[in-house]
Amino acid sequence: MYGLIWHILPGPGPVKALIFLGLVAGVAALLWYVVFPWADPYLPFNDVTVDGGAGAPAPDGPPDQ
Repeated sequence: MYGLIWHILPGPGPVKALIFLGLVAGVAALLWYVVFPWADPYLPFNDVTVDGGAGAPAPDGPPDQ
């Protein structure tokens, strides 16, 4: 697939490399600013299954000292 993109891009090698890096940066920005914020409520990252033991601090306060 990358070979196909490389052959479609216009210009000599260095120009193709710059265009390709721009495409990669654009896809990364699209994912970072659009897709990931949209998908965040649907992902189970905040569903913690580890239970706090006797030495664990209370979840609503700072640790005891």
